[in-house]
Amino acid sequence: MNNNASRFPGIYSIFLVLMAVMFLNSMLVPALSKQQVTEVDYGTFLTQLQDGEITDVTLENGKINYAAKDTKGKTALHVTGAWDDAELVDRLHAKNVKFTRVIPHENSPIINFLLNWILPLAIFMLLGQFFARQLQKNFGGKNALTLGKSNAKIYAESETGKTFSDVAGQDEAKEALREIVDFLHSPQKYAAIGAALPKGALLMGPPGTGKTLLAKAVAGEAHVPFFSISGSEFVEMFVGMGAAKVRDLFKQADAKAPCIIFIDEIDTIGKRRDVPGAIGGNDEREQTLNQLLSEMDGFDGRGGVVILGATNRPDSLDPALLRPGRFDRRIPVELPDLAGREAILRVHAGKVRMDGGADFGLVARATAGASGAELENIINEAALRAIREGRDAVKQCDLEESVEVVIAGYQRKSAVISPEEKRMISYHEIGHALVAAKLSDSTPVHKITIIPRTSGALGYTMQVDEGERFLMTREQILTRIATFAGGRAAEEAVFNTMTSGASNDIEQMTKLARAMVARFGMSGEIGMVTLETVENRYLGGDASLAASSATGAKLDAQVAEITRGCHQRALGIIRGNMETLHKLAGYLLEKETVSGEEFMAMLNGGEGKPAAVPATSAQGLGAK
Repeated sequence: MNNNASRFPGIYSIFLVLMAVMFLNSMLVPALSKQQVTEVDYGTFLTQLQDGEITDVTLENGKINYAAKDTKGKTALHVTGAWDDAELVDRLHAKNVKFTRVIPHENSPIINFLLNWILPLAIFMLLGQFFARQLQKNFGGKNALTLGKSNAKIYAESETGKTFSDVAGQDEAKEALREIVDFLHSPQKYAAIGAALPKGALLMGPPGTGKTLLAKAVAGEAHVPFFSISGSEFVEMFVGMGAAKVRDLFKQADAKAPCIIFIDEIDTIGKRRDVPGAIGGNDEREQTLNQLLSEMDGFDGRGGVVILGATNRPDSLDPALLRPGRFDRRIPVELPDLAGREAILRVHAGKVRMDGGADFGLVARATAGASGAELENIINEAALRAIREGRDAVKQCDLEESVEVVIAGYQRKSAVISPEEKRMISYHEIGHALVAAKLSDSTPVHKITIIPRTSGALGYTMQVDEGERFLMTREQILTRIATFAGGRAAEEAVFNTMTSGASNDIEQMTKLARAMVARFGMSGEIGMVTLETVENRYLGGDASLAASSATGAKLDAQVAEITRGCHQRALGIIRGNMETLHKLAGYLLEKETVSGEEFMAMLNGGEGKPAAVPATSAQGLGAK
């Protein structure tokens, strides 16, 4: 207790200072603020009374307290002893002086003791409790005696409620974890041959891919206790508290072995210690990491304690944490592929009431690059839309609209766009679709709309691949860049001007062209040289340039040349199909939304028939 109390000298010092201030306030302030009283003899009192200077008289405890005015008219307080004067009352009446007598009220010694000592002490104790509660709030509800506790959430074997059947789209990750489950089920099988279970497995992947769900599923399959804690919960204000929490966590786990320890966002405490500018050996974070490394070395893999870590920043972890004997296995939990997305959609759709005929394969193709959490959100948005429409089951149209909500936001029905601007938006979007349709190796157009969305898009053209693509050729990238340039090309060909709506298209064109030159080695002048490296592919994939100023200038020139060539290519297609462009833009302006089948039918000379088709994000006017 003394050790813990010594960690909070500031709080106790503040409390003691506050007590001292209150004591001085109760003693000195009344004395300083009390008006000065002059003691006089009884004769002076009578003289002042005769001269009419006295205004108030009070008889209290054998003394006469009175207020008298001096020659300047100021009132002063005086006190004199009381005499046996029978005519005093008549004199006071004669001079119209207010007078009274205070009857003393004697408190018992017990009451005086309670008022003077017990009551102030109780007030101080209440203040102390108040400060203690505030301190607990600052430390997440923990008091000084529990700051060294791990506070990990402990789930019994049946409380996680998750098994591998609840995890879809991560077949490789589940297969890698089944061996851990088997060991926890039958440790004697491994002990007989002398094998030890890997001490730790690191789940790596983008946010929302199901790393935490996988860890809970392992515990649910193995029917063992599950300790869950976030890496940020180890980080404390006071040095040594994080390390104490690590010790306590492993102590609890050892008592309940076999069990699983899951540390989410382990990069919070597992960052590299050799980062320039990092704090030295007294850093709380570094002490916590050192204690974690020590604890992982201190227990035997045959004991049945398995550590699972999750991170989306594996590149920032300390090498000592990743060496064999600690996190022996690194399990990628990547974004799901086409089959995985469809399986995830079916799992989450099982939790809502679905109308018959839902095509999850179509929705899966429209959501390339979506994580499991985003797919779950799509199903939930579809259910919410069904409720708004007054239906008790989710239909295919709800799924299609929910895809657009997640990608581009809700429809901005209140947006007022002038007829001229709406016409320009229509030509811009048809420009994208026309260039995409006329180029080979292009993704099919599935939907064109000029209805504004809350994401900032005034309209967009959506394309959906028929299957999954893992590689892109140089020609396919150039086709995509030209498709992005189609909107600006249509503006120039029809209106002989340019609008700010192509800002997002230009940004995407530049990214693709720069990747071709700096990362994919598709430039004839620079060649197969990596000039940019991706810092973290799980969190946005920001790239850093590693090139001299001269090479950087060449890179910029190559990027500008590629985008310029693709723009001219798109402009040539638009000018060669002006009649078709006018017809399609007029139809889109009238209908506001055109499906891919309608667009292709009109492009091939037909009138176009409405057909509902799901969509995925592509280029659009004003899209962000």
